[in-house]
Amino acid sequence: MKFDVIQMDGGKAGSVELDEALFGLEPRADILHRVVRWQRNNAQQGTHKVKTRSETSYSTKKIYRQKGTGGARHGDRNAPIFRKGGIYKGPTPRSHGHELTKKFRKLGLRHALSAKMKAGELVIIDQATAAGKTAALAKQVKDLGWKRALVVDGASVNEEFLVASRNIEGLDILPSMGANVYDILKSDTLVITKAGVITEKATMASEANAVVFEVAMDSNKPMIKEAVEAVFGVKVKAVNTSITKGKTKRFRGQPGRRKDVKKAYVTLEEGNTIDVSSGL
Repeated sequence: MKFDVIQMDGGKAGSVELDEALFGLEPRADILHRVVRWQRNNAQQGTHKVKTRSETSYSTKKIYRQKGTGGARHGDRNAPIFRKGGIYKGPTPRSHGHELTKKFRKLGLRHALSAKMKAGELVIIDQATAAGKTAALAKQVKDLGWKRALVVDGASVNEEFLVASRNIEGLDILPSMGANVYDILKSDTLVITKAGVITEKATMASEANAVVFEVAMDSNKPMIKEAVEAVFGVKVKAVNTSITKGKTKRFRGQPGRRKDVKKAYVTLEEGNTIDVSSGL
C-alpha cells in the first residue's frame, strides 16, 4: 500500500510503499495484551522484600515462662503476632518475567503497527533531522499536532534531533531496533522515518535467524561482522550485503537523485539471537 511521506515542516515528500503483512492486519487486542503484559512483567524489578522471623533484631530469649501466667504460650518477640515481629509468608525477591515465543512477539509488533495504521495515528516522515535547537523542533512538533509522539528512526538516531528532542515533553525517539509494542501503543502518534520503515524482507530474514542492518557504503563484510559481534555479543555465521541504487526523481519540479542504500544481512550462529521486536 502507498502512504504519503511528509517533511518536518509539513511539506510533502512523495510516498512510500508499506507492506500489507505489517500495516494491513486486523488488530487483535488479545495478542497485543499478551505482548504488553510480557514486556511489563519482564521490566518489573521484583526487589520487594520483608524481614522474616529469623531476620528481625529482637532477642531470641523466651519472653516469659511457658505456663502459669494466665496468658498464651509464646517464645521470643520475633514471632509474627507481635508488633515489629517478623512477617509470615511476605514477599521475597523474584523475577516476574515469563516466556513468550519469538514468533508471537513478532506477531504482536505487526498488530501494533497495523493498529496505528487503522486508527489513523501513523505518520511517515522523510527524515528526523533538526538543527540542534529545542525551541525550533518544539514549534515544528506543535504545528504538526503531535502531543505524545514516538519517532522511530533507522539503524541509528540523528544526534542533533536526539539532543533537540530531550526537553520536549511527550516526544520520544528510538532506533528501528528498539521499536516495541508497549511504546508504540502508548503513543498518540507513531512517526516513522523512511529509513525506519520495517520491510517484510527484513522480517522474513529475522525468522531465519538473520538480522538486517543499514550500513555505511564504505563498510565491508569483515568490518560488519566484527561490529555486530562487539556490539551485541553474538557469534556471526555469515554476512551478505546488497546495494540499492537511488532512483532519479523530481522534487518540486527540480530533478534529483535519491541516495544509494547499502544493507547487510547478518546470519547468526545457532543459539545466538538479536531480539528486534521487544526493545528490551
